[in-house]
Amino acid sequence: MQIINQDILKGLNKPKSDSHKGQNGRILVIAGSDRYHGALIMAVKSASRVVDMVYVHSVDSNLKLIDKLKSEMATFICIKDSDLWNTVEMVDSVLIGPGLEENRKNKKIVEKLLKKYPEKKVIVDATALWHVDPYLLHSNCVVTPHSREFKQVFDCEPTEDNVKKMAKYFQCTIVFTGATDIISAGQEVWLNKIGNEGMTKGGTGDVLSGLITALSVNNDLLLSAQAGVYLNGLAGDRLKEKVGTFFNAEDLIEELGVVWKNVL
Repeated sequence: MQIINQDILKGLNKPKSDSHKGQNGRILVIAGSDRYHGALIMAVKSASRVVDMVYVHSVDSNLKLIDKLKSEMATFICIKDSDLWNTVEMVDSVLIGPGLEENRKNKKIVEKLLKKYPEKKVIVDATALWHVDPYLLHSNCVVTPHSREFKQVFDCEPTEDNVKKMAKYFQCTIVFTGATDIISAGQEVWLNKIGNEGMTKGGTGDVLSGLITALSVNNDLLLSAQAGVYLNGLAGDRLKEKVGTFFNAEDLIEELGVVWKNVL
């Protein structure tokens, strides 16, 4: 067992000074529903700070929201059903789950994504965890369960030993999110002890999943997971120093920008 600290960030690939558009990553976010549109916003806003382009697939009723996001972020492109799988093939990484509705259509999307594209980096989060068959997971997958989701997917308690065992057995990277985050790709166990009770608010997990997805385009999945939870926790702790627990997910995104500049 090892504790994640700032040293983990030394291994991250940073944008090169002579890079041009597209070289710093394209991701697809499959998220949002009639009821939960905020999760989509937080994941996209977080990821768009890091990668060059964010493609989003969501429900038709989110079109007004999507139009609003387009006016705020030039890195945002809406994807219709007919373009979904061509976009999957084009992007570097896919995030699926934040705010998705639990239904048969989305379950089929999760299954097809994991079955047909084993070479694609996929971050399985939130609602997608309730749809996922763990036997479809593979070495290019990151799953980000909290306690109840971990039990649902893996049918065991989220202990350090079980996180390592399940990651090894299903050949994926697990980011168990809790008071102490537990990360493993099946070989070692890494703990993230920074972060605070202010980060239990809605949307903060979507910020994290967006960040991990964005980091994954130019880094291996374990490092992306380790760096993601550390940076997210560090931003949360800086906010707590400033305002106590009086902050939300959008504040966390803004603080990540400060952390990114000062630490990276």
